[in-house]
Amino acid sequence: MKIIQKHQFYLLFFVLLSTGFVTAQETGNRENFKVEPIQKGIKIDSSLYFQKGIVSQFEITTSLVDTTNTDTIPEKKGVLANQVIDNAKGYRKYNRAENKIYLYDQAYVKYGDMELNAGQIVIDLTNNTAYAKGIVDSTGKYDQLPVFKQAAEEIRPDSLLFNFESKRGLVYKSRTDQGEMKVRSEIVKRQNDSLYYIWKTKFTTSSHPDDDPEYYILTKKGVFVPNKKIIAGGSQLYFYDVPTPIYVPFAFFPMTTERTSGLIFPTFGENNTRGYFIQNGGYYFAINDYLDLTVLGDYYTNGSYGLQGQSAYKKRYKYSGNFNIRYENLINGQKGFSDYSRSSIYNIRWSHSQDSKASPNSRLSASVNFGSSTYYQQSVNQTTTPNFLNNTLSSSISYQKTFPEYPSVNLSLSANATQNTQSESIDLSLPAFQGSMERIYPFAPSNGSKKGIFQNINFQLTSRGEYAIETSDSLFMQKEMFEQAELGFQHSIPVTTNFKLFKYFSASMGTSYKEVWQFQTVRYNDYDEELGEAVEDTVRGFDRYGTYNFSASLGTTVYGQFEFGEDKKLQAIRHTMRPSVSYGYTPSFDQYFDYYISDEDGNGEYYTRFENGMYGTPGRNYSNTLSFTLNNTLEAKVRDKDSTATEPKKIKLLNNFNLSTGYNIAADSLAWSPLRLTGSTQFFDNKLTVNFGTTLNPYALDASNDVIDKFNINNGGSLFRMTNANLTANYSFSSKDFNKGEEEKESDNTASGGRDDDLFGKAQDFSDSREMNNENEEIENKNFSNTIPWDLKVAYSLTYNNTARQDEISTNSLMFSGNIELSPRWKVGVSSGYDIKNQGFTYTQLRFERDLESWRLNFNWVPFSSRSSWYFFIGIKSSLLSDLKWEKRRTSTTSY
Repeated sequence: MKIIQKHQFYLLFFVLLSTGFVTAQETGNRENFKVEPIQKGIKIDSSLYFQKGIVSQFEITTSLVDTTNTDTIPEKKGVLANQVIDNAKGYRKYNRAENKIYLYDQAYVKYGDMELNAGQIVIDLTNNTAYAKGIVDSTGKYDQLPVFKQAAEEIRPDSLLFNFESKRGLVYKSRTDQGEMKVRSEIVKRQNDSLYYIWKTKFTTSSHPDDDPEYYILTKKGVFVPNKKIIAGGSQLYFYDVPTPIYVPFAFFPMTTERTSGLIFPTFGENNTRGYFIQNGGYYFAINDYLDLTVLGDYYTNGSYGLQGQSAYKKRYKYSGNFNIRYENLINGQKGFSDYSRSSIYNIRWSHSQDSKASPNSRLSASVNFGSSTYYQQSVNQTTTPNFLNNTLSSSISYQKTFPEYPSVNLSLSANATQNTQSESIDLSLPAFQGSMERIYPFAPSNGSKKGIFQNINFQLTSRGEYAIETSDSLFMQKEMFEQAELGFQHSIPVTTNFKLFKYFSASMGTSYKEVWQFQTVRYNDYDEELGEAVEDTVRGFDRYGTYNFSASLGTTVYGQFEFGEDKKLQAIRHTMRPSVSYGYTPSFDQYFDYYISDEDGNGEYYTRFENGMYGTPGRNYSNTLSFTLNNTLEAKVRDKDSTATEPKKIKLLNNFNLSTGYNIAADSLAWSPLRLTGSTQFFDNKLTVNFGTTLNPYALDASNDVIDKFNINNGGSLFRMTNANLTANYSFSSKDFNKGEEEKESDNTASGGRDDDLFGKAQDFSDSREMNNENEEIENKNFSNTIPWDLKVAYSLTYNNTARQDEISTNSLMFSGNIELSPRWKVGVSSGYDIKNQGFTYTQLRFERDLESWRLNFNWVPFSSRSSWYFFIGIKSSLLSDLKWEKRRTSTTSY
């Protein structure tokens, strides 16, 4: 009967312990001890009592001999499906007088996937109870608290008591973690497998819940359903154990570890022109493991509203992406007054990428940002504020397919759109087809390298077709939009070869044939006296033209090195020059040109019916051109600052410095092309990038500022006349550049359709818990005494124009954005710019951020412009309590 009681105890005891409910943690390996049945007839001293601190009276774990094979009572079949393993460092005893089993000092019991560790485990077989608690060590510290684990769940109380007959129990000072939520209860009463009553319970998302948490919510009574929810009575918010007036009569805490659908609480604010509003409120749908959907809405008291739907999807090793569509109906003024207006704007964003392992020979990708040209300028939603200065919107959806058999063929089909937010023009390609065949060498040997002009002869076939539309924002999807559509195809076959000449020169020769198909041409009728002009007709139908050209080039590479000595800091400078001469010949294609009378005096003009074609027109002018280019790079070899380095350090003084011009042998005037100079360089370990360029024209201007066939130096001027110049500089660096090993954090502005940096500000909605920073940063480990974390981005642009003696700087502006952490939890930032030409600040955003450990405080301010606004937020970072917040915002305000 003792054997049966022991099995009954283990079964009921593990029914209790299977109710643990927090994230599992790994434990060390234990020695396995098989549970031995108690030897029949052995007398155990009844004076052995279990008392705290009394260990010397007990023997270390003793194995007893199993003699039940002589028992005349038939043994019942065991009810335990798995082997029971137990262990104790101090002792393992059964007290017959008390009818109790004792495990002491690092007591350990395992059954199946269930595991219990404690300082003491006592089994009372008389009262059908189990009790586990810690022990007091030699220093008086209460140690080895019970820890129960089952699969991925864990419970860590001070002690627990369980009656395995009624299957009810008590857990004292329970400590559990439910994801981000930490639950600390004085007493937990187990009613059944799925229902627990809790008393005096603290809820917090603090990273140190047991050591002075910065906040918690205290409730006296509640009901807990493991891995599902907690329903609590009166609950009060505490800051550092100080009660606040924030009190609710009841509370609900979801405890599921899986994604669930639910409401998204909106944010509130005020707009000067549209009144009070709510923004970004809605519902989140957790559709399945691969797809979700968020529906959001805005409403303003003057009747304006906005709707937004966004979805993210991902299938591992297949594809991933996100989709976002937003519509806003905006009302200005009041109906019946002269300032009343109503407009609607929309924006569609879609990003899709395919895993390369899904299909190596085909790929679908998308990067779409399409909508109303004025969307970012008119939208009043907080997340669009930093994108106010967007000038272009670009979209592309493409599918690529490769046929790898020789010769391989690449096919792609794409839809492209480009919008200019200033002119509100839209250029569409719906769709664009591109096909190409790999380069073929018909005379190359089957094995070995290709040598000589003949073996290097190769050709390639490429084709492109496009259905193009040029329209405006107001005509988009209207009938007039399709009336201007064009359809065309272009095919080209280039034939080239290359070879060495005189050992040091690389030569190439080639010819190319281009065939263009158009489905719409033009025809000019002679001058009509009644209309007072020549009439242009549009002719619909298939037509074609073909052109060809010939080209050749000769180039070499020249190296020059200046040595200064290995003992010098600057040891050598290396100059690399790559001069090249190119020749191009294109005949005149007069057969594609016609003549018409253009005015009443009988004057006429030549034209081609292929005018306005998307792939250009055949040329009527004979071209016989020589082109000259000189590419330069400049490198230096300097002594490395690292004294342990054995080789000098190489740095680039000029990434490139290029000169190019040309001479048209067939031209009867203005034969020389302008001289174009471009270059780029980098400074400060490539943190500062500088690009520059200028155009120099050798010909002079007449009194009307028209270019004439006379060199500028012969007209009383200099050798060249500068017509334009440009300079851009980008500087990006931070304190991390001085702390090697740290990485820059990428900007997330692209999620809202903006830049990939924060030069125009950051797009943030602090009330959206999905954008909160839930990472537990080790701020305490930051060394602020030596380096204060900061980052800075600067962009400078200068453009000079003098094509017609205007001698003006058309653009001269500086953009900058920076952030600095004043202390481990204080961060401020600014994004702005200054228009040097017009002498005024550009779009400006000021940012203030305070990390309050479990809480977060933010303040964003756009002090001027038509998007002037401010936004204050304080709330809990954890998504579980994201509705515990306070925020205030105001937009479109001209003064503060």
